[in-house]
Amino acid sequence: MLRTIFLLSLLFALSNASVQDFCVANLKRAETPAGYPCIRPIHVKATDFVFSGLGTPGNTTNIINAAVTPAFAAQFPGLNGLGLSTARLDLAPKGVIPMHTHPGASEVLFVLTGSITAGFVSSANAVYVQTLKPGQVMVFPQGLLHFQINAGKSSASAVVTFNSANPGLQILDFALFANSLPTELVVGTTFLDATTVKKLKGVLGGTG
Repeated sequence: MLRTIFLLSLLFALSNASVQDFCVANLKRAETPAGYPCIRPIHVKATDFVFSGLGTPGNTTNIINAAVTPAFAAQFPGLNGLGLSTARLDLAPKGVIPMHTHPGASEVLFVLTGSITAGFVSSANAVYVQTLKPGQVMVFPQGLLHFQINAGKSSASAVVTFNSANPGLQILDFALFANSLPTELVVGTTFLDATTVKKLKGVLGGTG
């Protein structure tokens, strides 16, 4: 009986295994919902599996005093088709990664330097917030609104990983105010007044 179970488990594992070791992205071709097409294995190099960009702090001179340095398939071709990706976060004092969501992936945050307050809101509107120190990790479940903010007086940095090569990103403020949705529709679907909506659209570059 145990032998039968073992054989069935082995067959199941083999049936779900990848038929290729890897699929290094061909960045000269358009990305599809399944990722980039593969380059021919004969053209694959060791450097396709190495990415050095996370070692350099991002430019935090912007409206959010923060920077995200992505290492997705477009920047790191060796990740293509593997169902994972990573990025670096840099937050200057008062820096913030605004409330946002990744529709396609859960996220793990690993704090490198400084102090970061992070949290997420569940679908039941329960709030989970924690101030993290270097070496601490926090997870944000797929699709839930979450944020990170510098909780100290010095710069902070972190590395995030995703269980998707294309986690997607939608920043709440930009989704509401940095578009052409008419002001009256934003007012009608939120608890904000027209003056506030127009002001926010002006700040974030929206129209309508």
